[in-house]
Amino acid sequence: MFFLTDEQKMFRKVVRDFAEKEIAPRAAEIDRTCEMPLDNYRKMGELGLLGIPYPEKWGGADGGYVSYAIAVEEIARVCGSTALGVAAHTTLGCGPLYHFGNQEQKEKYLPRLTTGEILGAYGLTEPNAGSDAGGTETRAVKNGDHWVLNGSKAWMTNGGVAGLYTVTASTEPEKKTRGITAFLIEKGQEGVEIGTDYDKLGCRGSNTVEFFLTDCRVPDSMRLGEVNQGFPQFMKILDMGRISIGAMALGIAQGALEAAARYSLEREQFGRPIGKFQAIGFMLADMATEIEASRLLVYQSAVLHDREEPYGVPASMAKLFASETACRVCNRAVQIHGGYGYSREFPVERFLRDAKLTEIGEGTSEIQRMVISRHVLAEAQKTLG
Repeated sequence: MFFLTDEQKMFRKVVRDFAEKEIAPRAAEIDRTCEMPLDNYRKMGELGLLGIPYPEKWGGADGGYVSYAIAVEEIARVCGSTALGVAAHTTLGCGPLYHFGNQEQKEKYLPRLTTGEILGAYGLTEPNAGSDAGGTETRAVKNGDHWVLNGSKAWMTNGGVAGLYTVTASTEPEKKTRGITAFLIEKGQEGVEIGTDYDKLGCRGSNTVEFFLTDCRVPDSMRLGEVNQGFPQFMKILDMGRISIGAMALGIAQGALEAAARYSLEREQFGRPIGKFQAIGFMLADMATEIEASRLLVYQSAVLHDREEPYGVPASMAKLFASETACRVCNRAVQIHGGYGYSREFPVERFLRDAKLTEIGEGTSEIQRMVISRHVLAEAQKTLG
């Protein structure tokens, strides 16, 4: 990439070497058994890969979002499940605490998260509040110096293995989005029940659970930020998360392209490698072009984040284009493999299943189009006076 520093290029090599040595050999097994490889997460923590964008003061690598995107891409290139776990931990697990936590909360938990001593998870989505995140039904009622939480969360990534959770709850239901507050909850907290892992189509080695709260008493000292500020908090976190999911989609697509290109040189029909046929060659050309365009969008949003410039709309564009590119690329990779692409003998069927998640998580493609179209129309309105 023309804008990567020598240090970032070297960092890419370090992550790729780790991914190919430690993650890739187990990727198919992780998918088959649906077991999250916690030993690999410990190794990534030791390498500094679980706190890349956060300051060294808090145990992070101070690498910024470009380096973070590089890491997620390289991990997703071999295993979407592991990339999802890393992205959820780094953005959703560490992000709320870093951006909205007080000094005491950060000192107690953030270094443990960024170094991988514990993993983090974020409870936002609910059975009746998905794209409409403002429809939160989980309730938090103040009782002395505690809050009593009741409700449930759905699709909590890392939820079954995390040591710290950030959970949103409605503190003033009548205010809708202006009445939501975030809380920190430790593993083992009384009143918390972890549901079973979802039986998912893809990213099967990523732990994803339901999360139940029944008269869960949370000290006010564990409130994250100001009361009723939960909605703007998680909107900021989702913007950052779209960069990481875009990078995940990018990595999955890159892995699928490489697998398809190798297969097209090995597989012969009519006396020559199928990659020599124009139909296959043109598919590979389109795949490579869309991936490179996705990469530019993803890294642009990461650069803007690191420069502290507005990045929300670029992140939505990156996530939208990269995720839909990943699904197209993986579908073509399966097609190039023919019948073998439909079997688990080759990794492209796993890439295709993993890619679909990127069109849904951190805001569906439809939500991204809403964000982008509103921006386009707002800019047009300015020209009308």
